[in-house]
Amino acid sequence: MTTTTAPHRVVVIGSGFGGLFATKALRRSDVDVTIVARTAHHLFQPLLYQVATGILSEGEIAPSTRLILKNQANAAVVLGDVTEVDLEARTVVSVSRGRVTVTPYDSLVVAAGAGQSYFGNDHFAEFAPGMKTLDDALELRGRIMNAFDAAELTTDPVERARLLTFVVVGAGPTGVEMAGQIAELSRRTLAGTFRTIDSRDARVILLDAAPKVLPPFADSLGENARRRLEKVGVEVELRAAVTDVDADGLSVRDSDGTERRIESSCKVWSAGVSASPLAAQLAAKSGAEVDRAGRVLVEADLTLPGHPEVFVIGDMMARDKLPGVAQVAIQGGRYAARCITADVRAAATDTPRPERTPFHYRDKGSMATVTRFSAVAQVGPVKITGFLAWLMWLAVHLVYIVGFKSRLTTVFNWTWTFLGRARTQLTVTQQQMHARTALGRLVVLEDARRERDAGAPVREDARAS
Repeated sequence: MTTTTAPHRVVVIGSGFGGLFATKALRRSDVDVTIVARTAHHLFQPLLYQVATGILSEGEIAPSTRLILKNQANAAVVLGDVTEVDLEARTVVSVSRGRVTVTPYDSLVVAAGAGQSYFGNDHFAEFAPGMKTLDDALELRGRIMNAFDAAELTTDPVERARLLTFVVVGAGPTGVEMAGQIAELSRRTLAGTFRTIDSRDARVILLDAAPKVLPPFADSLGENARRRLEKVGVEVELRAAVTDVDADGLSVRDSDGTERRIESSCKVWSAGVSASPLAAQLAAKSGAEVDRAGRVLVEADLTLPGHPEVFVIGDMMARDKLPGVAQVAIQGGRYAARCITADVRAAATDTPRPERTPFHYRDKGSMATVTRFSAVAQVGPVKITGFLAWLMWLAVHLVYIVGFKSRLTTVFNWTWTFLGRARTQLTVTQQQMHARTALGRLVVLEDARRERDAGAPVREDARAS
């Protein structure tokens, strides 16, 4: 009588860099892989700011996970928000549209990523969205364009100045890239497209409590980025801590303790990250510790203490002060896949599980684009700035965009945007239209009130409102 052994079941939580690369690395292994993720797409998070500022479309940086894995017969995708991991029963519980799914595993790879951190001030999120999801990027695109459109409607110079003031909180790579692109959007793309305002009058302010721009980079690179930002009109304010945020602006405390107010309708938060809440749950169940960002302190093989079958990778894990960059997630995913494959082969031959070599991260450098034709890059002791760094940034990011068509359209949009002035992805979707209409209506009504109080005739568009 012949007995058939069921394939080793691998569950991967998250479809980001870590989860996707772990899954693809298991394509030739004798395993069944199930990705459980809250979205049906793989997100190229480092390019979200280009979606927010109209350079790229969401489809170019977020292809369908199922289409990516279409030809990988041993991989499946389950849509759901993971609510619990039972380490004893070895199951993952997820919920999607009220439906509960329980997925058993023999090996588990947790790559649920991280969200925006507001350092205990979560109410800031309503007025200063972060940039961690496609929804964030699309919402920010709507807020940016809303501000320009509302400024076109108002006749109050104070209100117009508030609407045309954009504040980016956090001078790390994301904040630098976002501030630079808002400045170029206002000064190049939108110049001449309005009739009652000049978009080039927009103020773009980059705030950070740190003493320098791009803290993870060498001081000389941070200074180079600061000078380049200021050259395109970005006001860089360092040693400035945000103490409060509301719909009309934000409060800032300078290093000398002085409190001041910045009136701004559009704020972007890029000042910190916090690991998925799933990290705290796993830590509590396994006895692992978590760091200040909520990341799990893992073993040398990226597993939970006492659970060699559970790998925690990417932004959820803390180990040897590894940076929160895509390469850490990619290499961690591939490492976990190699370990799982080795374990499966050992089990198939009825031999002991092989001893695992500790995970070693190969630092391939860090880079950030500052403005058109300008970036900074650091590869070990080598520091590169300007146009050469910008070309390197383009090449590296292009390599990790999934799919030939996405790469082709990305190159086209980059060429169109950087060599010319136009941006092809400035459409504000229906999802943002309600906020857009409401904001414009409030501006018209406020202007009408001022005109009425001054004894001036009421505008027809105000009567219609």
